[in-house]
Amino acid sequence: MAQLLSPSYPLTICSRNKPYLKPFKQCSTPFSIAVSCKNSKPSSRGFFLQEQKLRKGSLVVHAAAVSTSQETPVQTSSGDPFKPQRVMVIGGDGYCGWATALHLSNKGYEVAIVDSLVRRHFDHQLGLESLTPISSIQNRLHCWRSLTGKNIELYIGDICDFEFLSETFKTYEPDAVVHFGEQRSAPYSMIDRSRAVYTQQNNVIGTLNVLFAIKEFREQCHLVKLGTMGEYGTPNIDIEEGYITITHNGRTDTLPYPKQASSFYHLSKVHDSHNIAFTCKAWGIRATDLNQGVVYGVRTDETALHEELYNRFDYDGIFGTALNRFCVQAAVGHPLTVYGKGGQTRGFLDIRDTVQCVELAIANPANPGEFRVFNQFTEQFSVNQLANLVTKAGEKLGLAVKTINVPNPRVEAEEHYYNCRNTKLVDLGLRPHFLSDSLLDSLLNFAVQYEDRVDKKQIMPSVSWKKIGVKTKTVSA
Repeated sequence: MAQLLSPSYPLTICSRNKPYLKPFKQCSTPFSIAVSCKNSKPSSRGFFLQEQKLRKGSLVVHAAAVSTSQETPVQTSSGDPFKPQRVMVIGGDGYCGWATALHLSNKGYEVAIVDSLVRRHFDHQLGLESLTPISSIQNRLHCWRSLTGKNIELYIGDICDFEFLSETFKTYEPDAVVHFGEQRSAPYSMIDRSRAVYTQQNNVIGTLNVLFAIKEFREQCHLVKLGTMGEYGTPNIDIEEGYITITHNGRTDTLPYPKQASSFYHLSKVHDSHNIAFTCKAWGIRATDLNQGVVYGVRTDETALHEELYNRFDYDGIFGTALNRFCVQAAVGHPLTVYGKGGQTRGFLDIRDTVQCVELAIANPANPGEFRVFNQFTEQFSVNQLANLVTKAGEKLGLAVKTINVPNPRVEAEEHYYNCRNTKLVDLGLRPHFLSDSLLDSLLNFAVQYEDRVDKKQIMPSVSWKKIGVKTKTVSA
């Protein structure tokens, strides 16, 4: 189900008999682009826009540059030269995907974004809004090209539509696919039946389609899939990276680490992992599953270049992650909302490390038939520890930060053992950005800058795991 937004500039519609992304030889025409990027040098290169209507009202927009610039090769961990690859970033308009697409483009990769823009539609449906104003995907890409001279191609459509996805694969011919294109919120998946079903269908079927597209059209393509540490749950033993070696009744084997998902969203990720592992074994696909922790932060080197490149900053109870939410709450004088006892412990990482991890996975691909699992986080914190850190950082800025414990809307252990392994990405060269006072200060100042955009009605949790479809009672500020 693709929910598409109209482009923000006039387009010339070319009528063709065949759908999707066939070249427009006789009806593609160049057009000029005005980009509101202050202090940026205008690009002398032209753009061509290719557009065709698809079945079911879908739309593909394919923006391609006339020429591309030469980049310095990236170095792999072994020191061998690594020529820029063609990377398809599915979900490249989202929080992690946008930052990743810009980072890879900046590093010399040829990049294409594939996105249905449905995440923007969720905001309209639920009455939510990013703390930061978000430009249209077209304006974002125009600004990036104006500032850097680098082009990122754009394909608008739904990967659950295999006809669209297959034509996109055949047109772009990616060497690597970074797959962020899933409904990524546990609370969203627990709102009601329809959203639980949507999450499972969108995530599982979309990933299956990507696997089939790789098998049929790009067998050597490396799949870098965003998983989640939430697949593991909170077991009373150390969490290994994807696999565990066990001895049972005198026999030893290395098996996939047991999964204990805690929402319909997390369950969809578990299904993805099983499907990817099976296709690696059956078809020889090469894949890396990045089991990511909770991401915080909003700026990378690339998104900080201009306000039109800003990433989204979610602070609401459905899409906002813990540290981002706490910083916004502190900035507007709302008590920090700790769910239950606050002993819930998870792995965390900076958005700058997310993009670094993806680049490392691409530069050091899995072998054909190999299903690698990397635990992608840099530090572990409990909710209470995060609240204490934000409180101290807020006090240094003169903010009166208070904390309240609210009824936990989730079904989860609130006090538990938690110790995860995360050595594989470090071995490949990850240089972590640890949570520091300066970063907290930066996040809080960023939240203060945009505090007039905060809708306090969206701060408290409104989705209950036990009473699906019914708003949970919360403590008012």
